[in-house]
Amino acid sequence: MAGLTPMRILAVNAGSTSVKVSLVDAGDTGAPRTVAEYDSLDMALDAGLEPGAVGHRVVHGGARTGPELVTDPVLAQLRALTDLAPLHQPPALDAMDRCRRAFPGVPQVACFDTAFHATLPPAATTYALPARYREKVRVYGFHGLSYAWSARRLAELAPGARRAVVAHLGGGASLCGMVDGVSAITTMGFTPTDGLVMATRSGSVDPGAVTWLAARTGEDVGVALERESGLRGLCGSADMREVLDRAGRGDPAAGLALGVYLHRLIEKIGGCVAVIGGLDALVFTGGVGEHDAPLRQHVADRLSWLGVRINPGADGEEITGAGAAVRVFDIHAREDLQIAREVGHVLKPDEESASQPSGGSG
Repeated sequence: MAGLTPMRILAVNAGSTSVKVSLVDAGDTGAPRTVAEYDSLDMALDAGLEPGAVGHRVVHGGARTGPELVTDPVLAQLRALTDLAPLHQPPALDAMDRCRRAFPGVPQVACFDTAFHATLPPAATTYALPARYREKVRVYGFHGLSYAWSARRLAELAPGARRAVVAHLGGGASLCGMVDGVSAITTMGFTPTDGLVMATRSGSVDPGAVTWLAARTGEDVGVALERESGLRGLCGSADMREVLDRAGRGDPAAGLALGVYLHRLIEKIGGCVAVIGGLDALVFTGGVGEHDAPLRQHVADRLSWLGVRINPGADGEEITGAGAAVRVFDIHAREDLQIAREVGHVLKPDEESASQPSGGSG
């Protein structure tokens, strides 16, 4: 298997509500490039493709530190993690089953969002819980494929930016503080519900409040925290564009939602900066982070004391404003290309390792 370099890799990115599928030309040299995109896995499987390998985004890999070939035992282990990521794990596992049936004999590789955060020190991954809980209940971190891509791209754009905070802002949202492209702190913990306010997820909530609600309401509190909270719970809309529009027109519920979202975001960015010892670069990525200039400006205004300034007329990945002490970037998440790189790492590790930038990309 070590001698195989697939020319075409089918990258399957199964989310909680949709599946993004891309055909990536890995080639023998140079950077991978996307040659086709499909609106669904059905369309990709009906297209008569003959990929050299299939790479799958898997949100939860447990304690795994890198990608792995998909085998029956690996699948069984990943199914056992479903209760830790109930919205994300089942679609990924279903996609694996379907692709294994569609492409028998073609290598399938699982690429884990949690693996990028394997560099976190014990002090950052350990909750202050009894020992009987701590073996499984710990900080795992998520959005790792997105962070790995941002780390690689930032190393190319700003090689001197050693201390960076990457804000992956989308339907799900998290932060990662990195030093030399390596995860040092992240805001999602045991599950993808933790940390920032998101589209429908609450983010961090006092655990005493969670147990209080579970004991007194008779509701499935987990469902409420994952699907009925966040922006939706605050103002009835999970769409940041609508929230900004309504807030701008004086809607009090939307104004509160935006305020809560930004308060938590700025608080957590400050924590990341403290842990990594300063800030050389701030990166926005994810659907909201990439496309919502007004939100980026709100963040920059609140971080102006750090020297964060945005050039609203910038046309490119660097959006740093005049006089800024911190470089600011808008880097589009390319999990498909990161998946292709990780597939190459598994199938031909010697060559792929040699192509890794200084500091690695997870």
